[in-house]
Amino acid sequence: MKNGWLRWVIVSLVALATVINYIDRGALGFLWPEISRDLGLSKTDYAIILNVFTFAYAFGQSIFGKIFDWIGTRLGFILSIVVWSAATMLHAVATGLASFTLFRALLGLAEAGNWPGATKANAEWFPINERALAQGIFNSGAALGGIVSAPIVAYLFVLFGSWQATFITVGTMGFLWLAPW
Repeated sequence: MKNGWLRWVIVSLVALATVINYIDRGALGFLWPEISRDLGLSKTDYAIILNVFTFAYAFGQSIFGKIFDWIGTRLGFILSIVVWSAATMLHAVATGLASFTLFRALLGLAEAGNWPGATKANAEWFPINERALAQGIFNSGAALGGIVSAPIVAYLFVLFGSWQATFITVGTMGFLWLAPW
């Protein structure tokens, strides 16, 4: 547990990572009409991709919980965000169901690290009597991410004109987050 202003920066960065997490996660759904048309994928394919993501995400919670305990909060977030950002960018080179499923599984696995990492960061940086507030700040990133993901992805798609460029740009956000972390 640490005192001072830095802990507020840490929880703010964790909340921002959560916003980015939701933007990365939501991009596929918002871009699916273009992707499915370009690659000839079906609604069944979309369901398969989503189910694999969800399974990997559930599995990733425990894996990244152990990773965060093993390498610490700082490095755990770096690993989680590097992998999920790279996975998001890899969506741009997907050519069909198999590659989208693989990249989505990698995304789900790595994005899951955000929650055990946030819990660990809050425990390390905040006294017991302020942890609920810290958890609330971090969790607000999920709601905020859900709100801003559609307009951000739509804006990027209109700006760049392709779903591939949109995935690359969205994935870049996580790498940019690493600078202040």
